[in-house]
Amino acid sequence: MTHDFESQRQETFDTFDELKKQGQALPKTSVLEVYLLAEGDEANWAAAEKALRSKGFSTERDEEGETLIVATKAEIPISPDAIWKVEREISAIGLAHDFTPDGWEFGFD
Repeated sequence: MTHDFESQRQETFDTFDELKKQGQALPKTSVLEVYLLAEGDEANWAAAEKALRSKGFSTERDEEGETLIVATKAEIPISPDAIWKVEREISAIGLAHDFTPDGWEFGFD
C-alpha cells in the first residue's frame, strides 16, 4: 500500500493550527521528535536506525519495543513547514524499513 504523504502533511498543519487556537505557547525553536511504529516482525530496526543516523538524526527505541523515536539533534524553527520537512524525511526512511509514521512532538528533554 502506498503511503498518503499529503494526508500526513495536512494532519501536521492541522495539528499546528489547533495548538495555536488552543492558545498553547509554542517555542520559537525546539528539538522535534517523530514516532515510527514497527510493522511487526517485518520492521528492520537496525537498518532504519542506521539510515536515520546517517541523515543526522538520533534514535532510540521505546521500552515496549514497538516504537522508534527519532529526534533532530539540533533545534529547528517551529513552524508547520519546518516540522513537515523533517517529518517527511523521517517518514520516508521509516516506511522503507517497515515502520509507519505515528506523529510528532516537541522534544523538551
